[in-house]
Amino acid sequence: LIQVSQYTFAMCSYREKKSEPQELMQLEGYTVDYTAPHTGLQGGRMFFNAVKEGDTVIFASDDEQDRILWVQAMYRATGQSYKPIPASQAQKMNPKGGNVNTDISPLCKLAFFFFYTDRGQKHGMDEFISANPCKFDHASLFRLLQRQTLDHRLNDSYSCLGWFSPGQVFVLDEYCARYGVRGCHRHLCYLNELIEHSENGSVIDPTLLHYSFAFCASHVHGNRPDGIGTVSVEEKERFEEIKDRLSSLLENQISHFRYCFPFGRPEGALKATLSLLERVLMKDIATPIPAEEVKKVVRKCLEKAALINYTRLTEYAKIEETMNQATPARKLEEVLHLAELCIEVLQQNEEHHSEAFAWWPELLAEHAEKFLSLYSVDMDSALEAQPQDSWDSFPLFQLLNNALRNDTFLCNGKFHKHLQEIFVPMVIRYIDLMESSIAQSIHRGLEQESWQPVKSITNSLPNVALPKVPSLPLNLPQIPSFTTPTWMTSLYDSTNGSATSEDLFWKLDALQMFVFDLHWPEPEFAHHLEQRLKLMATDMIEACVKRTRIAFELKLQKTNKSTDLRIPASLCTMFNVLVDAKKQTAKLCILDGGQE
Repeated sequence: LIQVSQYTFAMCSYREKKSEPQELMQLEGYTVDYTAPHTGLQGGRMFFNAVKEGDTVIFASDDEQDRILWVQAMYRATGQSYKPIPASQAQKMNPKGGNVNTDISPLCKLAFFFFYTDRGQKHGMDEFISANPCKFDHASLFRLLQRQTLDHRLNDSYSCLGWFSPGQVFVLDEYCARYGVRGCHRHLCYLNELIEHSENGSVIDPTLLHYSFAFCASHVHGNRPDGIGTVSVEEKERFEEIKDRLSSLLENQISHFRYCFPFGRPEGALKATLSLLERVLMKDIATPIPAEEVKKVVRKCLEKAALINYTRLTEYAKIEETMNQATPARKLEEVLHLAELCIEVLQQNEEHHSEAFAWWPELLAEHAEKFLSLYSVDMDSALEAQPQDSWDSFPLFQLLNNALRNDTFLCNGKFHKHLQEIFVPMVIRYIDLMESSIAQSIHRGLEQESWQPVKSITNSLPNVALPKVPSLPLNLPQIPSFTTPTWMTSLYDSTNGSATSEDLFWKLDALQMFVFDLHWPEPEFAHHLEQRLKLMATDMIEACVKRTRIAFELKLQKTNKSTDLRIPASLCTMFNVLVDAKKQTAKLCILDGGQE
């Protein structure tokens, strides 16, 4: 039994493994009924026929139940007024014989209708099939049908994003066509159901919402392309209510964009949501909304998003519990961990969501600044709790600065400048202390200098208390006493200098590398730091050279002048110090521009 068109059905006979029917008989005008068994026929035991103006076609099936199902299907396809009744059921209703159709009272026929039906009739479907369509409220029935169809569809094992299957669309289209359900009513109901499911956490394709909204808007505003479209007062009122709900839903989704569209999934959904929001904000379908008005709404949503994202991040890191009770070191550790999470969030936003906000890149930058401003409250609190002259917070600056200085919008932004303002005094204080410490170590070291080559000395230098420098990731270790590091040869070609000179060159180089690794973003202050360190190195090396030369001349005067030309090792060491100083000057005392 094949449905050829909306109201036309046909019985088709197919050969095995063939897609085209061998025989075809349209059922229009036929009347189907049960018949008595026919002798001499093969292929079935239970018979029924279709009659049209004296033309009879006999069908057969293997059992009674199969025959009943076939007759009922053909009865619905032909649209005949006469309802076929199986002989067995007719005998139950009329055991004495006689004409069933004339002897059974209307009440008995009704009882027969309800109690002697197939499985489909027991579920009440036959009542609707045989009922007068004009007596039903098809608008409310369609709303129920569409709601339950969507519920069933969303419970599938795979995500449909709210789209109906082709078979479901066919059923809904057929219902609307047969019973005159208005298209605007259909899409208003659909929009309402989709919004409700979306509010309850289901993932709905914004493009689908856009289609239905545009269809309803074209009716309400009278801007259909074909110029034909009507809308009832009730539909117009419902449209305005749904429009407000949809606007609130879209703004909420944009405010929760990291959670409604995780990692940019479904692909293109966030961009489609922004496009739909612009459509919803339009007063009518033809007049575009000013760009600034859309931008204002999106900015408001992203401001909320910054608070939502940071709140959830602190809940994930459990930062509130730690910040209230932890020690200063623990607070700094937690803030450093939180900074890593914040940077990861900003990188994910850039990677997965920046394309959707391509129309307003500055809004995403404002969102990031707002997000970082919330972080700065916890950062400032942790830094204020640190003891004076503690340098453990430098890794925090380096982590944040490396992330911000490479960002076009965030580099030297509000948070970046705030970060620099906090660490400028710390950097200056650190360099002051290091300068004083190195100067003291030179003075004391040269006073006690034995002028033996460094490679022959182990642990001979005095302990000098230097300001502690964190080892992660600035790589400037604490030096309680000087021992020849395994990597010293990679820094200096010679290890024949004195312990004091080698210690001086090592510290100056390490301090300059520390400041260089900060990658200070503000050019003027970065140049000031470089210039100061170069001048410091110049003064320190000059002082070392002067005192070494004085010691060299004094030692030379005391040396026995004989013809065997035996020179003391200390004089060789002093000479090596002067040679090394000249080499290190080129590295430690010359600015990038070549200025000495």
